[in-house]
Amino acid sequence: MLRYSGYELRSRNMNRAIFPLLLGCSLWTALAQDAPKQDAPKQDLPKGESILDRYVEVTGGKAAYDKIHNEVAKGTLELSGKNIKGTIVSYQAEPNKDYSAVDITGVGKVESGTDGTVAWERSAMAGPRIKTDVERDEMIRASAFNAHLNWRTLYDKVETAGSEAVDGDDCYKIVLTPKSGRPETEYYSKTTGLLVKTSSVNTTQMGDISTESFVKDYKAVNGVKMAFTRVNRVAGQEIQVHLDTIEVNADMPKDRFDLPEEIKALLRKNGAIPDAK
Repeated sequence: MLRYSGYELRSRNMNRAIFPLLLGCSLWTALAQDAPKQDAPKQDLPKGESILDRYVEVTGGKAAYDKIHNEVAKGTLELSGKNIKGTIVSYQAEPNKDYSAVDITGVGKVESGTDGTVAWERSAMAGPRIKTDVERDEMIRASAFNAHLNWRTLYDKVETAGSEAVDGDDCYKIVLTPKSGRPETEYYSKTTGLLVKTSSVNTTQMGDISTESFVKDYKAVNGVKMAFTRVNRVAGQEIQVHLDTIEVNADMPKDRFDLPEEIKALLRKNGAIPDAK
């Protein structure tokens, strides 16, 4: 899930964060979808719950996750074949606070965030915007910290939908149905138990956009294996995101997740939160 949010590259969060940010820069104008793939017969498949729990164990275990309370990730991104490059920085903190900024050469900065209640984004090109309805729900869910550990609070149902090869790796295909919004699909290696791919349909200003993300390059950070590379395929384009550093339990400014003044002004104007802080 292309954590425009978030953006936890080791999980669904970071992927969603990046995606809407790039859309805000108007890099894509058309949708492209791969032909549907045939799943293997649903025989003798483990339950989705056990596959998700196995991921937590192989990446470090619950005790290791419980020791991490925030995260700062910094890296670069590139639109393959387009000579478009940029930098990304992402801040996350429990339970569901998030701020990310993508700075694209020749385009400028696009920011996105949530204080846990209000979801927003802003850029020099499009100005400030408050996300509402399904789009808001998707971002709040994407910003849930340690989402893989706490998936039971985010999804009503998880199912093993079959088996499918991802880049030659035989994987279990898991469909997660959230409490609000569309189902999401994740692919876990049968051999390693690691997440190797995600796919989803995301709500944006440009309409519904299908995305695929390939998760790679796991490294241990504070006892938890996190992915440092994600290859995102969106609307016929490929965006490669590489993290240089992931710092956990960082000393963050107290106002890091405060709403920008432009967002507060929109809230007051709309009467949504008259005394927005």
